[in-house]
Amino acid sequence: MRISQIKFVCVIAFLSFAFGVSAQESKLKLADPLTSNMVIQQNQAFTVWGTAKPNSAVKIEADWAAPAQVMSNSKGEFEGIIPVPAIEKGDYTKHRLTISSGEEQTTLSNLLIGELWICSGQSNMQFSLKEVVNAEEELPKTHNENLRLFNTPLNFSNTPINTVNGEWRISTPETAKDFSAVGYFFGTKLQQKLDVPIGLVFTGIGASAAQAYVPKEVLAQDALLDSVYLQPYLQSDKSKEKIDGGFSFEKVTRPYLLYNAMIHPFKNLSIKGVIWYQGEANRDDREEYTHLMYKMIESWRKAFSQGNFPFYYVQIAPYDYDKKAPEHTEDAYFREAQENISKLNNTEMVITLDVGNAKDLHPKNKKPIGIRLAKTALHKTYNFLDENYLGPKPDYVEYKKGKAIVHYVPDSVSKGLQTNDGKAPQFFQLAGKDGKFYWAEAKIKGKTIEISSKEVKHPTAVRYAFTNYPVTNLENAEGLPAFQFRTDKSKE
Repeated sequence: MRISQIKFVCVIAFLSFAFGVSAQESKLKLADPLTSNMVIQQNQAFTVWGTAKPNSAVKIEADWAAPAQVMSNSKGEFEGIIPVPAIEKGDYTKHRLTISSGEEQTTLSNLLIGELWICSGQSNMQFSLKEVVNAEEELPKTHNENLRLFNTPLNFSNTPINTVNGEWRISTPETAKDFSAVGYFFGTKLQQKLDVPIGLVFTGIGASAAQAYVPKEVLAQDALLDSVYLQPYLQSDKSKEKIDGGFSFEKVTRPYLLYNAMIHPFKNLSIKGVIWYQGEANRDDREEYTHLMYKMIESWRKAFSQGNFPFYYVQIAPYDYDKKAPEHTEDAYFREAQENISKLNNTEMVITLDVGNAKDLHPKNKKPIGIRLAKTALHKTYNFLDENYLGPKPDYVEYKKGKAIVHYVPDSVSKGLQTNDGKAPQFFQLAGKDGKFYWAEAKIKGKTIEISSKEVKHPTAVRYAFTNYPVTNLENAEGLPAFQFRTDKSKE
């Protein structure tokens, strides 16, 4: 045999060996949400899942727990559960996780144990840190080894899938600039107060509707949701189209497609809770939206199998939709429907009326929203009772001597009332027995608001901020804005 032939045979043999090893190595793969640099939820069981050679032993070795071994099934899927300890404040120990099966092995490094939250919704949650007011001041502050970010690219699917793109990254100006601003400010506040690592998963897309995040079977099994959201889609030509990953304003409103591709892949991930900012795409709904959100939250809790984890969400911001007349109330009714979601266990709504912009559907002042979400979590989830999260919330209205006096829930005004601009409170209305509302004057009287109007001699009903785009000034001494409310029961 010639030397050239020998070299050729050797090259072929080497390539065959190399490709054989590559093919063999490809059989052991961890689930996409599990990558180096991730944060693992403390004090909860941690699911390690992925694929390996069918019917083979898979060993899971974490430097914080005893080794565990599981078997892959006939499809090569495996799933193992290992304990994760509670950590002390200030514990930023870097960990390793090694998975092996036969001759194959993969290792995740630079892992932290801490608190992990999912951030989801539409454009105001997707709104990136580089777009916020004072971004040039905020971005240099984002260097944080102990804040980890996972940004999920857009995808759609007709059926639930397990694959998802993206990877865990350390917070830096480069990685944080395109991450959710609300999520970032939420996570930063938590990390500073709790003094433990924080992990954030953003998985959402602008213009998306809530029904897009609900499993198909959940919609089908509910008569209201089936008729309002699912059947109109299934009976349309759109449902016959081939689904790809490309964006369109219409596609992100289709039922269940985003759930299948952007929520389902994370269902085995141990989490602490969810923050949610969505609603503009459903603003024409009312009771239907409240019910839809009940079912969405319940379905996520069921899919993740981690109990009734906290779900904190954001009220839609004031925006005029080019309807200049102040009496328009469509969004006020929708905000009312949003507030009703908080009747569900372990949920709470964050108020945005004071940081909106009537001319901008995407107000750039996102920092207060992230901080309010964090204060809500700190108070309600982490039991930091010194973190006040509740703005002035109406308790009852007293009518006396031609005036209406609004009394607030004591805990929401414990340190008193004020306005953020030093002026009188705005956006109060009064009505008499005829049910017609007039703008009224309002004064702060201790921990109450006294309201009067020349047009209403004998008031019987009060409204506050009950219009489409009231950018409000009433708050408590902690700087938290007052809830919109009304005492009448009219539908329009």
